[in-house]
Amino acid sequence: MTNSTGVSATSSANAGTTALKSQLLRLLLEKKRRFDTDWLPRYRPYRPQEAFHQAGARYRERLFMAGNQLGKTYSGGAEAAMHATGKYPPWWQGHRFERPTVAWAAGVTGLATRDTVQRMLVGRPGAIGTGTIPGADIVELVSARSTPGLIDSVRIRHVSGGLSSIGLKSYEQGREKWQGETLDWLWFDEEPPQDIYTEGLTRTNATGGITWMTFTPLMGMSEVVRRFLTQENADRAVTTMTIEDAGHYSPAKRAQIIAAYPAHEREARAKGIPTLGSGRIFPVEEAMIAVDQIRPEPFWPALGAMDFGWDHPFAAVMGYHDRDADIVYLTNAFRAREQTPLLHAGALRGWGDWLPWAWPHDGLQHDKGSGEQLAEHYRRQGLAMLPERAQFEDGTNGVEAGLMILLDRMQTGRLKVSRHLHDWWEEFRLYHRKDGKVVKERDDLMSATRYLIMMLRHATLNPAALELLRQDQKPYDPLDY
Repeated sequence: MTNSTGVSATSSANAGTTALKSQLLRLLLEKKRRFDTDWLPRYRPYRPQEAFHQAGARYRERLFMAGNQLGKTYSGGAEAAMHATGKYPPWWQGHRFERPTVAWAAGVTGLATRDTVQRMLVGRPGAIGTGTIPGADIVELVSARSTPGLIDSVRIRHVSGGLSSIGLKSYEQGREKWQGETLDWLWFDEEPPQDIYTEGLTRTNATGGITWMTFTPLMGMSEVVRRFLTQENADRAVTTMTIEDAGHYSPAKRAQIIAAYPAHEREARAKGIPTLGSGRIFPVEEAMIAVDQIRPEPFWPALGAMDFGWDHPFAAVMGYHDRDADIVYLTNAFRAREQTPLLHAGALRGWGDWLPWAWPHDGLQHDKGSGEQLAEHYRRQGLAMLPERAQFEDGTNGVEAGLMILLDRMQTGRLKVSRHLHDWWEEFRLYHRKDGKVVKERDDLMSATRYLIMMLRHATLNPAALELLRQDQKPYDPLDY
């Protein structure tokens, strides 16, 4: 059958089908293009990544130490894109810029910057717009002359209507090339030399801007790492992320990845822990003490222990003691900075108003305002503070003795810690000595754990759990045996 123009109906139908398929293909390709060039709304950080971002609201300098291929560069690039565009997601609690920003993002060499920082921000060469910065917001790219394919700077459309700019730098350029500019923020991907970091930080002085670093600490306790781990400063924050935090790896894959690393690099590459060598206080494999879930028995007594603090964090832990096996199970941990006893007690009462609390010698100090002992403040807030400070049965309270007892329990499997106590594990991994002395930084939960072990003899049974156990017990019946 033909129509009036002599074209068969079948041919017309085939032509219509082809046109429809072609249109559908164009729509699918456009959908994929939009998907590939708009990553930012889909960024969903893991818990450590979110904590790293949140720290930006309070701390000017941040360090995100993580193992290899866990998402640290992705986090750095996502935050850079948010500041450049002003497109912050609803869950965002970090630093905000309400105007266009001037910034730098840097890597070790020009090639490394091109293949990591640049790729993360704008995509690979030939696929510009497929990075964390939405493709529709990229206004201009200026090529660099030094390295093939490297971009010198990118201009980005900000939601306020202006333009942000990000310059791409490398450490190999030397400190002199890092002078002159005034910046709102600066991202270091991979660890910079100390002089480069200091010069970069100086670029943000006039604006009161922020800096952040994302790297795996393969150089151990370098000057830059020591700056964050051993030098107390209210402007600095450290976040760590291990392979256990990375949900995109299965347990089997994690084990395979860890086994492939040389033994001396495993902690750095899988857990973001700088090599501490003989300086590490607890040189114990985490698998020896970590447990996924702890179900305390009703007949296990429990104890809480706290370490007082204000500018350095207040910390508290709770543990159960299986006296038959002499195993201590840590189930709870709490750490907070610049909070009052009222707030601390409010958080800790939820662990049980029956729970006895061990506390250190500084709890005997008197408050200058009320003249009341610090431990008494917590007692008045409803916590069952033990009548005496933490000490061994012979009345001593030596730090080294406590650490040796803790280490012995770890090495013999008599201390188990829940994997979900992220703050506790972070301190455990970085707890170390320098020149033979314990570094008194980021040790608050470790100190609380030591007090708990020292006063373990005061652990108490949970009355409610015992009552439930009693109600479940049937009267003795000889026919049951």
